[in-house]
Amino acid sequence: MAKFVLVHGAFQGGWVYARVARMLRKAGHEIYTPTLTGLGERSHLADRAINLDTHIQDIVNVFKYEDITDAILCGHSYGGMVITGVAHEIGERIRSLVYIDAYAPDDGQSLIDITGAETALAFLDQANRHGGMIPPIPAAVFNVNEADAAWVDSMSVPQPLATFVQGVRAGVNSAPVANRTYLFATANGGDWFVSTHARLKNHPQWDVHTVPCGHGIMLDRPAELTALLLTKA
Repeated sequence: MAKFVLVHGAFQGGWVYARVARMLRKAGHEIYTPTLTGLGERSHLADRAINLDTHIQDIVNVFKYEDITDAILCGHSYGGMVITGVAHEIGERIRSLVYIDAYAPDDGQSLIDITGAETALAFLDQANRHGGMIPPIPAAVFNVNEADAAWVDSMSVPQPLATFVQGVRAGVNSAPVANRTYLFATANGGDWFVSTHARLKNHPQWDVHTVPCGHGIMLDRPAELTALLLTKA
């Protein structure tokens, strides 16, 4: 039996992994789908002061209080920022890191450092007009399948700007976890992860896969994602 900790991306919550979690549990594994502070069912805690450190601590505490060791830690999208920080905090408890169409930052990088000036300015403008919070990006922008797009929009909530502005202290290259996987969604609706995929696809320390679907791989291709994750069990 393997242990999987599945970390969601910005604006969403643990709910986004429900299909994959069911499949992994059916295969006999132990699954955790925590929701980061201020998002999903914890949206009542939303506050502009929540930053990347808050979300890293959320996951560190899941490991501590659930007594999780030898885990496969997965992060989707913004969740890649979170799991990178977690790996530096408690790398000895992690067997593998899996980045699901996600950011894989270098030392000191923030999400807006990676996305570039134009996107950063758009986020800053939105946050200035919404009390330090960034409204959810429509699912259609990420090419989420049509059957799920309206539901995803109804479940998504604003994200604190501070989570995008704060950088990781140390990047993925120096993370003390040797087993690393990257999944790149080839039809994710944008170029957010093209440079990351290009940087990692021939890297000897990474197992890199492409998935022909939108950004929400766990929604568009849950069975395929589950099969890939099971290879890490």
